[in-house]
Amino acid sequence: LNMSSLTPSQIQQTTELAQKWLSQDKFPQTRARIQSLVEQKDFATLSQILSTRISFGTAGLRGKIEAGYACMNELIVTQTSQGLVKYVESQLGKGSVVIGHDARHKSKIFALLTAQVFLIKGWKVYLFSDIVPTPFVPFAINDLGAQCGIMITASHNPKQDNGYKLYWNNGCQIVSPHDKGISEEIMKNLDIWPEMDVTCSRVHEQVDDPYDRVLKSYMEKIKQYSYVSKDDNPYQENVVFTAMHGVGAKFVTEAFKSFNLPPYIPVEKQITPDPEFPTVQYPNPEEGKGALKLAIEKAEEVNSRLILANDPDSDRLAVAERQHNGEWRIFNGNEIALLLASWVFDNFKKTHSPEEVKKVVMVSSTVSSKILRAMAEKEGFIWEDTLTGFKWIGNKADEYVKKGYNFLFGFEVEIGFVVGDISLDKDGVRVAAVFNEMANHVYSQKNNLSDQLEVLYKRYGYFMMATRYFFCYEDSLMTKIFSQIRKMENDTYPTKIDNYKIKFVRDLTMGYDNSREGNAPVLPVDPTNQMVTFTFEDGSSCTLRNSGTEPKLKWYVEVCADTKEEALKKQEDLVQKMIKTLLNPEENGLVAPKD
Repeated sequence: LNMSSLTPSQIQQTTELAQKWLSQDKFPQTRARIQSLVEQKDFATLSQILSTRISFGTAGLRGKIEAGYACMNELIVTQTSQGLVKYVESQLGKGSVVIGHDARHKSKIFALLTAQVFLIKGWKVYLFSDIVPTPFVPFAINDLGAQCGIMITASHNPKQDNGYKLYWNNGCQIVSPHDKGISEEIMKNLDIWPEMDVTCSRVHEQVDDPYDRVLKSYMEKIKQYSYVSKDDNPYQENVVFTAMHGVGAKFVTEAFKSFNLPPYIPVEKQITPDPEFPTVQYPNPEEGKGALKLAIEKAEEVNSRLILANDPDSDRLAVAERQHNGEWRIFNGNEIALLLASWVFDNFKKTHSPEEVKKVVMVSSTVSSKILRAMAEKEGFIWEDTLTGFKWIGNKADEYVKKGYNFLFGFEVEIGFVVGDISLDKDGVRVAAVFNEMANHVYSQKNNLSDQLEVLYKRYGYFMMATRYFFCYEDSLMTKIFSQIRKMENDTYPTKIDNYKIKFVRDLTMGYDNSREGNAPVLPVDPTNQMVTFTFEDGSSCTLRNSGTEPKLKWYVEVCADTKEEALKKQEDLVQKMIKTLLNPEENGLVAPKD
């Protein structure tokens, strides 16, 4: 977009938007930025940052830190908080709120502004005085009995981004229609309230700091997920840990202490919080060996065979292990989940009656591996799948907990896991401790984690999933690709992908599922997001969806076979044919990730 591409009427509209912004913005830095662009007559940049408003969805807000309605900045955070407090009061009444923040640029001031808005309305505000991992906010909501919680974080997004994440009174992320109600209230509260002090100079005097209390309570309550005493299992493996320049170092240290585990060996260059993320292009351990390069180098240096990694806000966990042949294997989310699920279930079974075992519940997202379903069928517990996003997993778990069931484990393939019900959002802190203890047990049996996976695959079936994405920067292109898929064969869905015959189609955008009576899906329909799943006659499946927070078209392919070799061969074949047939990246201009 450049000035020559703007019509006179667009320039006029942009000028009016700039004046509107300046009439609302009381924050010197962003005011100066917009004023400067106006003086330079840089209408192209002004149009980009002012013509659309960053939308409040079930994941809250996430975007680039910059002046303007389309971005993350002090005015947007203040307006959002003003609308939010009005909405929560209308739904739950006045009460208390938990507010936390990570170490990203602007996180502290965004948290202070949010706290001040709630203080103005007479709320009790629990504001963490220092950086915390995202899992501390949903935990604190339950622990302190708060109405809601806000975490200022952009998770594993690039360094120029920040975000605003909302949790409801059950400690779970919100689901629709709360996002729509909040958006409406935001638009009714765009003028900064006169009581607001943009410097936030007195906020610390008025809030309650829950940091010490919540830290102590959390570390005490996670001990129930430690199943091995030191006397029973003296084997202790050296583990390398990276916080990926995020907040995790202190909290994983404390979690290991709670489990009587030896201290981890830190990746020094990544262990201290740094909003610039200087050693990684993307601070996302899910990206694979590129993101874990320094951790692998450290593990080689200290002769450790196990690496654990958090993303910057410590709600995800990545795992890598050096194999018997010396090569490194990075486990995907399904593999980590299978190891964790079998560990927590086997230990629960040892100390509970058969009746209690029947009331065990595990939940996973619908794009994650169905191996938990196979495990549930064999072991006699309850499994459910949900839409993608931990908000669905957490809220489904909450339903079961309230009915008296034993929620043990939930996961999504994007390396998000939760063990137990002390909080119901993904948690890379307590899961790091659980995983380390489990790994120690496996190693004490003279096996490694890959060996243990083989044991579990032989028990439950060889489920193999490949998952990746293409960058898709235009919403119109995303819509076009999914429209093509829906009209691929005789103006409707395809009946096969090469030699793979399609048995069922589930389209949660259009509300269609031909595996169900009346073609009506059980999972919630969302016309604002793209998601299509094909189930093949041989039991394999393929799901395509748009990411809700990044410009990505994500794909997931899972196969099941009697042997590992057969599963891997089938997986590779189906992935290639799916990409060529359904996505056609060259013709559609989809951009593959570099590694």
